[in-house]
Amino acid sequence: MSSVLITGASRGIGRAIAVELAHRGHRVIATARRPETLADLPVDQRLPLDVTDQASVDQAVKDAGEIDVLISNAGATVRAPLESVPLAEVERLYRLNTLGALRVAQAVLPAMRERGSGRLVFVSSIQGRLVLPMIGPYGASKWALEAIAETLAIETGRFGIKVSIVQPGAVSTNGAEQARTFVEQDSPYAPLYRQLAALRGEVITSEQVAAVVADTVERPEPPLRVPAGMPAERALKARKEAPESEPFRLAGIDW
Repeated sequence: MSSVLITGASRGIGRAIAVELAHRGHRVIATARRPETLADLPVDQRLPLDVTDQASVDQAVKDAGEIDVLISNAGATVRAPLESVPLAEVERLYRLNTLGALRVAQAVLPAMRERGSGRLVFVSSIQGRLVLPMIGPYGASKWALEAIAETLAIETGRFGIKVSIVQPGAVSTNGAEQARTFVEQDSPYAPLYRQLAALRGEVITSEQVAAVVADTVERPEPPLRVPAGMPAERALKARKEAPESEPFRLAGIDW
């Protein structure tokens, strides 16, 4: 069984991953900015970790001991048109979703490289390969994350390190409800914002995503990209087959 460190394990997908891997017998190190939120998880260690803070990352990795698998899950989103989204919010998403994931990967990679083995699993989104209106900053941070992950796969593969990107679609967490929103009622984009619910389509559970992540961890030769659930597979297939001559639009928006 592997020793697995999970970022963003306090709720949603990260919490479900921690429970699933612990149930399968892995040694799980659950981390979150507020470790008290991890108290009820059936895991081996509960550590404070803020992926945007280098000292916090370094201390957590030190306290965790040997790490076979990093599951990089911490993240957030925002709702706003690109015309008016506060740039500070875009920067915040990149610090958390993109640079935070790279920061933790940098912390665990030297030991993995020296051992000649290790796994990096990045929880991305179908929005790492396609875009949705009004959620552009999140999608941009995930496209950047996937570029980082694929580059790492090339650079570290010769050292026995395997990299995977798990791509869920809509998941039944409260992430959308907790998202910061910057759309005024009189915004010219307000009608578009009100159509976002139509894009969610078929929703899967955090537990379903967790099972896909756990299966990926346990596969001897995991693929680079792993769609999580049939809705994600269908969306990504449609994106791959669509022409590159115009923007790709998921069905459900009249704009």
